[in-house]
Amino acid sequence: MKLIAGLDKTIFEPVVVLHTANGPLAKYFDDLSLPYVVAPPTSVLSPIHRKPLFTVIGKGLRYLGDIRAMVRFLKHLEAEIVHTNDGQMHVTWAPPARLAGAKLLWHHRGDPTAKGVNWLAPLLANHIVTVSNFAKPARPVCSVAGRLTVLHSPFDHPDVLPDRDTCRQALVRELGLRDDARFVGYFGALIERKRPLDFVASIAAFNQRHPDVPLHGLLFGIPEKGGPPLDREVGRTAAGLGVADRIHLMGFRSPVAPYMRAVDALLVPALNEPFGRTLIEAMLLGTPVIATDHGGNREAIADRRNGFLVPAMRPECFVDPLSRILTDRTEWQRISEEAERQARSKYGVAEHIAGITRIYREMAGPAIPSS
Repeated sequence: MKLIAGLDKTIFEPVVVLHTANGPLAKYFDDLSLPYVVAPPTSVLSPIHRKPLFTVIGKGLRYLGDIRAMVRFLKHLEAEIVHTNDGQMHVTWAPPARLAGAKLLWHHRGDPTAKGVNWLAPLLANHIVTVSNFAKPARPVCSVAGRLTVLHSPFDHPDVLPDRDTCRQALVRELGLRDDARFVGYFGALIERKRPLDFVASIAAFNQRHPDVPLHGLLFGIPEKGGPPLDREVGRTAAGLGVADRIHLMGFRSPVAPYMRAVDALLVPALNEPFGRTLIEAMLLGTPVIATDHGGNREAIADRRNGFLVPAMRPECFVDPLSRILTDRTEWQRISEEAERQARSKYGVAEHIAGITRIYREMAGPAIPSS
């Protein structure tokens, strides 16, 4: 949305295409009085593993019949660049985009081993954008040299930071805890890749070594729709490790900033995180981050300078850096200030718009004026 709003309208005419006129995204656009167009009825392709084989085959055959209408639709729009941002949209719109004579920008935000970005994107995309170096296609079927750009995701910079002590006291009251309670947070969906059970284990490891520190782990998020019920597994794991009274399932909260300001630190135990949003959001709020040295985390965190990196899948390794910032206020303040400074200087919306604009210009060539 910020990209669309920030593009130079004397050069670009962005057109948002939705697949349904009565879904939540359409309502969001309607509420903001933002224009969009609705695509012709189209079979949206989805990962094979999510559907029975006969369903996949049937949808694939329907999709082949839909391509002609999708090509006509793009030609009617006179689309010069088709910019897709999601796995299902990539595979659904890549063939019609190229058949319609449009350039395809494949914006990859996920797994570097994903089949689409390794098999289809190298063959059909005119350009590939990844949100981190980690997210680059791991084994592309052909070279993508000269056709790939790493462009970190954009983030809104908060104009005013919520008062940290006020936010913390609100949590103390909500949970009925002691005034000296300390908090660490997990923010994100409760899914396997983000390792919520490792978060619980890290709290248990800290509690074992520092039993006198009233540390509480707060998980802000819910299980993925259709995924395993990891909220229940979190409860069972906490009980098994003897920290049921130290682990709190907080559910989904919005806005999230007051809760990120309330915690003493954000723990990121995730694996294969392309470029975690919560990590940067916490840095922008001056909340120290302790993250696994894995995936895109290491592109945002410089260990012991603006946060801490620890080995993946070893929850006990969160204990030392967590103890360090909980017991040394000067160290906490140093990490907090440097994290906020670097996040504000590197992850702005303006920088993202400028990067995408450069790519659009290169893709369109002489069709776009140079200034």
